[in-house]
Amino acid sequence: MAKHRSPSPTTTIGWREWVGFPGLESVEVKAKIDTGARSSAIHAFNVDTFERSGEAWASFEVHPVQRHRFPTVRVEAPLVDRRAVRSSNGVAEERLVIVTPVQLGPDRFPIELTLTNRDEMGFRLLLGRSAVRRRYLVDPAKSYLLGRPAWSR
Repeated sequence: MAKHRSPSPTTTIGWREWVGFPGLESVEVKAKIDTGARSSAIHAFNVDTFERSGEAWASFEVHPVQRHRFPTVRVEAPLVDRRAVRSSNGVAEERLVIVTPVQLGPDRFPIELTLTNRDEMGFRLLLGRSAVRRRYLVDPAKSYLLGRPAWSR
């Protein structure tokens, strides 16, 4: 019996890329691609949880422009989990988790996204290996290989 093989990734991305969120008010953010991080995380603040039609939701604000406090965009998404995530400094924190479509170049697919304060970090979005595994090769010497999304210009 033949072993199942994952498809080989054919698209190479850089260590940073433009990422769009069509399900979150079409926010686009510069992302750091981090294959050392399992989960993806977005800078979120003023986070609230609420119930809609019997389901848990999260409402939060994002600063889509790196190193700027404006504009601020308020978004909502269904809440799928709360989980402990260990940050790069070794501290575990409980984070809310949403699933939302992501646009990376011509590709659109759903990812899990944890909500956390990344104000002190260089990038407002960290795209972890769960999001890029079996989809892309990452060239750590390159940036923005997919360009800025055409739909955002």
